[in-house]
Amino acid sequence: MKAGAASMVTTASSWQGEPAYRSVLLCTGSKRADNFFVLRDTLTSIVGKNLEPLYYRKGSYEGKNYTVDEAYYSYKNGVSNVRQRRFKKGKYINSSFDDKSCIYDMLSILAYARSLNIQNYKEGQKMYVPMATGKRVDVETLTYRGKKNIKAENDTTYRSLVFEVASNKDGKKLITFYITDDENHLPIRLDLYLNFGSAKAMLQSVRGYRHPLTSIVSR
Repeated sequence: MKAGAASMVTTASSWQGEPAYRSVLLCTGSKRADNFFVLRDTLTSIVGKNLEPLYYRKGSYEGKNYTVDEAYYSYKNGVSNVRQRRFKKGKYINSSFDDKSCIYDMLSILAYARSLNIQNYKEGQKMYVPMATGKRVDVETLTYRGKKNIKAENDTTYRSLVFEVASNKDGKKLITFYITDDENHLPIRLDLYLNFGSAKAMLQSVRGYRHPLTSIVSR
């Protein structure tokens, strides 16, 4: 059954006085679904003009637990640092991690995938990406799943590139996203795998894109 709604909006913003992009993803369970499991998630990601992560916040009300995860990113001498803070059950847990590779999160990983040139990628090709999880940094698997035609909520079908993020430990899917197979690499659909069911967000409208939408199959 339809258990709720999800939406995502990306806008031009700023961070510490510099131009940036802000993405906000909302996942809300329906009243009917609340009888089984309460879900209210708000994810916010801020990335720089070069799509490097700058800040991440996830406010999560799942079941009877309310959790806030925050991540602050910084870069120095070719090393990425993330300071994380988790608030749960009235307590804060702080942690800090460094990595020579860029560290991402559940939303900025989408920006990373949008920046990839997949011209020489093969279906099933895997990449291993450090991701902030709230208390630690785990290396997760980003897999290119090939191309698929996806119909968005604007009644337009796009030829899309498919990427999947899964746990490197047990292979559990975390998120699947579809982006246009053109120079814009616009997000068309997001599938999030939650503790209770899944959430999907579909493209409704887009404006101000830089390149022709050559990925349109039909409308």
